[in-house]
Amino acid sequence: MPSPKARSGSGRSGSVPCNATGGNGRYEFISLSRTPPPHLLQRQGSDPTSARLRASESPNRRRGSGSSTSSTGGQQLPEEDCMKLNPSFIGIALSSLLAIDLWLSKRLGVCACEDSSWGSVRPLMKLIEISGHGIPWLAGAAYCLYKSDSVAGQEVMLNLLMALVLDLVLVGVVKAVVRRRRPAHNRMDMFATFSVDRYSFPSGHATRAAMCARFLLAHLVLAAPLRVLVLLWASFVGFSRVLLGRHNVTDVVFGFFMGYWQYNLVEVLWLSPVMLQSMIGHLH
Repeated sequence: MPSPKARSGSGRSGSVPCNATGGNGRYEFISLSRTPPPHLLQRQGSDPTSARLRASESPNRRRGSGSSTSSTGGQQLPEEDCMKLNPSFIGIALSSLLAIDLWLSKRLGVCACEDSSWGSVRPLMKLIEISGHGIPWLAGAAYCLYKSDSVAGQEVMLNLLMALVLDLVLVGVVKAVVRRRRPAHNRMDMFATFSVDRYSFPSGHATRAAMCARFLLAHLVLAAPLRVLVLLWASFVGFSRVLLGRHNVTDVVFGFFMGYWQYNLVEVLWLSPVMLQSMIGHLH
């Protein structure tokens, strides 16, 4: 029978008793800093090597290694494919501008619904929206081209018709590439919409208004009040897109910029009277 000193000494030595007694009726102690005796490892069904491996492998390490090997087929992910914890300054700036754009567009969408703060002005905004739609402009340019008697008038109307078709193509391509959804507060009740009009960037009304405004001011003889009215019309068309909740602010701003430079492309592709007469001769 062990003495009280042995028991008290064992509590102070930092060792831990295992299974109370050994095979010869004596107490056995296992040090925490040493490998357990082989006969104890055999009772647990393991050897010293596997015991050390189990002790050195933590649960977190096992979980991490299991997830990485399962996703990469037993290979560790390369360093460049891992998530970057320090995003670039440009990425932070773009994310901040996008958040400001969404917040400002929602605050300015005061005519998005009938129950909005300016819901009573919504019919007027929709009338301005129709005035900048592509179908009325295409139909009007084709009718004026048909009714025009002078070569100069036919030249202007034909190039305006070409500019409108070019605007539809370019805006459709950019929308299909960017594929930015319209604002969440938009009510889809637009006039004569197409599949590409589900996307928001850029605003086709804004590009068309800017291009047509430059076209009319450059090729039509207008008095000063009419020139001011053309500029105001183009501005109201773009501004109505945000008030109705159709587009974000950046959609309209980029649309104005794109339409302004589209007119330069129209000037490059301008059909001269000689080319016009040859086309008319081929038609006849």
